[in-house]
Amino acid sequence: MALISLGFGAILVSNVLLSQFLGICSFIGVSTQKKNAIGMSFAVIFVLVLASVVTWCIYHFLLIPLGINYLDQIVSILVIATLVQFVEMFLKKFIPKLYEALGIYLPLITTNCAILGVATTNIQNNYSFIEAVVYAVCIGVGYLLVMFIFSSIREKIEVAPVPKYFKGIPVAFVLAGVMALAFYGFGGIF
Repeated sequence: MALISLGFGAILVSNVLLSQFLGICSFIGVSTQKKNAIGMSFAVIFVLVLASVVTWCIYHFLLIPLGINYLDQIVSILVIATLVQFVEMFLKKFIPKLYEALGIYLPLITTNCAILGVATTNIQNNYSFIEAVVYAVCIGVGYLLVMFIFSSIREKIEVAPVPKYFKGIPVAFVLAGVMALAFYGFGGIF
């Protein structure tokens, strides 16, 4: 039951985009089309889960036994950067259209504070391996959910009669605020 609560809390209550406000750059930049938002979300989920698993293992099996657990942030950053390079090479080789559509936002996954935030949260909350994996997967699912909803609405707003000064990024921020309020309502459930 604790894992289910942790999972749903990560998806809805502690949503990385709308509650923790981590990863906003890709959230606003890539969410203009559903296909790009979904592609970016799966890349983030892949890096997020793998980074959480690898950093958890390195922290518990290497850093703590050696007494150098203060290096956890540096190790996390190195692991994330390496994984993003693998994702970038994979997309460039096998899915070039998605690689081009994501553009500059793909390498920015390296500096996406959502991924570093999850790796850090796993360590700070002293999650077990299973809890760390569940938390990472569910944070990724929450990221995908919000990106899909947000990009779907942005596609509709693009053709809607929005006042001139609200077109583009301003209406996106207003929409993000409204979505954050909606997700805030889940706080009483979990």
